[in-house]
Amino acid sequence: MHVREVLRRPLITEKTTIQADELNQYSFEVDRRANKHMVKDAVETCFGVSVLEVRIINVPARMGRRGRRPVIKKSAWKKAIVTLKPGDRITWAEGV
Repeated sequence: MHVREVLRRPLITEKTTIQADELNQYSFEVDRRANKHMVKDAVETCFGVSVLEVRIINVPARMGRRGRRPVIKKSAWKKAIVTLKPGDRITWAEGV
């Protein structure tokens, strides 16, 4: 798997913003086949930072509703929380 295929998108929520500011941790949605080593290499290559720790969470599929529509299935996905070395930052939306 190519390095750029591992990271799908950054997760930007209120909680992940607090984690980035206070704990220097960033969250990404990653490919279902990716492991910790692949995520570490992808973040270091794409953003030019040093990674200390990677945590992987498998988010299970669940049922949901959209208004009056019948129940739909939301697919499973994988999340990675990456801790960076003190002093390193990923700046994709700072100053906006």
